[in-house]
Amino acid sequence: MFTPRRGEAQQVEIVTDDLSDPRIVAFLEAHVRQLRSLSPPESVHALDLDALRAPGISFSSVHDGDALVGCGALKRLDDRHAELKSMRTDTARRRSGIASLLLGHIIAEARGTGFARLSLETGSEEFFRPARSLYARFGFEPCPPFADYRPDPNSTFMTLLL
Repeated sequence: MFTPRRGEAQQVEIVTDDLSDPRIVAFLEAHVRQLRSLSPPESVHALDLDALRAPGISFSSVHDGDALVGCGALKRLDDRHAELKSMRTDTARRRSGIASLLLGHIIAEARGTGFARLSLETGSEEFFRPARSLYARFGFEPCPPFADYRPDPNSTFMTLLL
């Protein structure tokens, strides 16, 4: 359960998002831009808006009142395996519980959909250490590349049996 820190708003809501709001478009464009600034092109696996609108992807956004504070997606790989994509928290709200709230929501969605495994790819650079720590706290463990991924020194692959 999300418990806001002292001084933070308490109207946090996670919604299924159709990616049409200009705020989410800008939020995701900033996400992709940032990832491209941190890793070589061949190591950036972020999905753009068109890819996130594809069948088999469920996209969620997190709102605190009128403010967009986070997002994440669940991508179907096959009947038993899904991938976590596009996890992002607004920089002003990092370490406030938003990512944990959203990750718990996406894991529950994956379980409710009947997936047996949820995997992810994230960066191996220092910048991504908080993300890797978050995933590990939720039970994700390192794994070999999955789906169409190949070994990459800039990538860390993790999986969670549901």
